[in-house]
Amino acid sequence: MSAYEDRLKALREQLVRERLDGFVVPLTDEHMSEYVGEYAQRLAWLTGFQGSAGSAVVLPEEAAIFVDGRYTLQVREQVDAAYWQFESVPQTSVAAWLGVHAPQGGRIGYDPWLHTRAWVKAASEALAERGAELVAVETNPVDAVWPDRPAPSDARLVVHEDRYAGQSAAEKRQAMGDWLTEKKADGVVLSALDSIAWTFNIRGKDVSRTPVALAYAIVHDDATADLFVAPEKIDEAVVQHLGNAVRVRSRADFAGALRDMAGKTVAADPERAVAAIFEALDAGGATILPVRDPAVLPKAIKNPVEIAGHKAAQARDGAALSRFLHWIAVETPKGGVDELSAAARLEAFRKETGLLEDLSFDTISGAGPNGAVVHYRVEEKTNRTIEQGSFYLVDSGGQYRDGTTDVTRTIAIGKPSEEMKRRFTLVLKGHIALARAQFPIGTRGSQLDVLARQFLWAEGLDYAHGTGHGVGSFLSVHEGPQRIATAGGNDEPLQPGMILSNEPGYYRTGEYGIRIENLVLVERRDVPGAEREMLGFETLTFAPIDRNAIAVDILTAEERAWVDAYHANVVGIVGPQLDGDALLWLEQACAPL
Repeated sequence: MSAYEDRLKALREQLVRERLDGFVVPLTDEHMSEYVGEYAQRLAWLTGFQGSAGSAVVLPEEAAIFVDGRYTLQVREQVDAAYWQFESVPQTSVAAWLGVHAPQGGRIGYDPWLHTRAWVKAASEALAERGAELVAVETNPVDAVWPDRPAPSDARLVVHEDRYAGQSAAEKRQAMGDWLTEKKADGVVLSALDSIAWTFNIRGKDVSRTPVALAYAIVHDDATADLFVAPEKIDEAVVQHLGNAVRVRSRADFAGALRDMAGKTVAADPERAVAAIFEALDAGGATILPVRDPAVLPKAIKNPVEIAGHKAAQARDGAALSRFLHWIAVETPKGGVDELSAAARLEAFRKETGLLEDLSFDTISGAGPNGAVVHYRVEEKTNRTIEQGSFYLVDSGGQYRDGTTDVTRTIAIGKPSEEMKRRFTLVLKGHIALARAQFPIGTRGSQLDVLARQFLWAEGLDYAHGTGHGVGSFLSVHEGPQRIATAGGNDEPLQPGMILSNEPGYYRTGEYGIRIENLVLVERRDVPGAEREMLGFETLTFAPIDRNAIAVDILTAEERAWVDAYHANVVGIVGPQLDGDALLWLEQACAPL
């Protein structure tokens, strides 16, 4: 019996003890985070799935795991099909599946600290059709059978200085207090970790790859606040930074504080605050104002200091990546370079800057067919040598105090086939079309997504992920609310100061993957004679795009000019940071097409 079979059996036995006929296990924490601390990795512990998004349902006789198109291949490699059914999102959902598979009249458990109110409503309605009910548990049954579950991190908070933030925490709280006054509300609950980090200008080390601290906050209309965090995580420097207007309270006091809001009007975000928060406010007699977390939009719209810091981080990171690309060019022809050693070497180049705080996510280092796994995560058993005649896809990023980076390059190792070059160039044409886009203010990312896909679509090809996501400022590498994608719920207008990725791709299962990703800044455009205010993108990421993978004959004159201008900028920004053979290589890699 495998470890994962044992764990599934132990959970089913625990559910019997708790008189439950099933349980839902999402990959998130009590802050609805995308990336979570080790203590919250319940889905990975139970199933073996290592992706960053997914859910599972365990019933007495069957179990299912739900992932989106990014993880279609990965889930089948990591999770045992003997015990788990594989379900695709958004084609189905946990709620819809329960509406068909839950036992008639059954009791399906869920942890109210790990789901939104909307999810609870949808699942309850689906279950009602089978005469079944959704039952909130007081303690998570996975935790009861996870014997060596890690404790939450006890890392200290750190101050994020105003020279990086560009605005003091007091100013941010005052703006939030003014917003509450306008809304005729007494306070707002902040539970998203990046919102708390941004609002209070603090950072932490509680979540791998994302510099946030486990905390909750309530900001009041007088611009004072309560910050709920484990006391041992706070030192004198943070106390001084927070000042007298911020009361530091134990994280364990948070639920009680919500119940103490009787008679007050309290704002809470239905998307980012879990069901348990709304239940505690309801139980205490508060009037709930369901609105978006007021940190979300100002956090997404970077101020001039954050933009300058981001550009500095990008220039530094681009030099580290360029050194790595030179190393790949020199070392792979010799043989022996594999995905793990390449990822380690890239991290070493970033560390040599002396300013790297962490990676911004686990490096996706995919050789040949592993590059076709969209969110591939290399490990010993999947590690491949980077071979001649293949594509090597590397998606990586760094966390620096002044900015967060995210960049993907696809590298032709040796001589690529004509098909590989053509499809690389179709992806490149889409990347260029989006980079050159000019659009009126009020445009949504969903309106631009087709620009990046059009050349692939013309040949019956596509990719199963979004084209762009927001990026934080020494915060989450995936940050909303803006994105560029075809999926629903993507209606946030793009505004100057927002940073997004531009990352079309193509994946030929079992053979190779292609993705070209730069970060871009939304900026105002001065268009002579324009009757509307116009916006466009400034490219922020600078590192060579592999000329050896480009079928130059299918680029238009304008597209060739874009590539040449981009590479001239790479030499101008990255070149002064290199010397010797690396500089010579860069100049050749960026020569005009």
